[in-house]
Amino acid sequence: MSEIRRIPTKHSYSKAIEAGDFVFLGLHRAKGDSFAEQLESVFLSLKKTLAEFDMTLAELVKVNVWLKKIQDLPEMEELFRNYFEMDRYPARMTSTTEFIDADCLLMIDGVAYQCRPGVQPSKLA
Repeated sequence: MSEIRRIPTKHSYSKAIEAGDFVFLGLHRAKGDSFAEQLESVFLSLKKTLAEFDMTLAELVKVNVWLKKIQDLPEMEELFRNYFEMDRYPARMTSTTEFIDADCLLMIDGVAYQCRPGVQPSKLA
C-alpha cells in the first residue's frame, strides 16, 4: 500500500493530497482586482501545488471552477484555454456560489493523475 501525502493548510482542509497516482486538489482561491488577474493567480497557485508532486497542469484530469458571478463564464471559458494544449483540457464542471470573502471571484479544485514511468495508460476501444 502506498503512503498518502498531504499538503496541509492553516484551515480544516488540505491544499492537496497524493493517493497513489492521483493528486486531489483542495480549493485554490483567487487573488487580484480583475477576473483575469484572479484566474491567473489561481493557475499560478495550482502550478505551484502540482510542482510539489513533480506534476504540471497537463496532468489535471478534472477541475471544478467555482464562480461568484455566472456573467464571468464567457471570460473564464476564453482565458481557460490559455493554460492547456488545444483539445487536452481536463473534464470540468463550472458552477456559481457565494464566497465568504467579498473580493473573491473564483476558486478551483480538482484531480490530477500521474502516469508513472513504464506504465501505459489504457486506451479506449
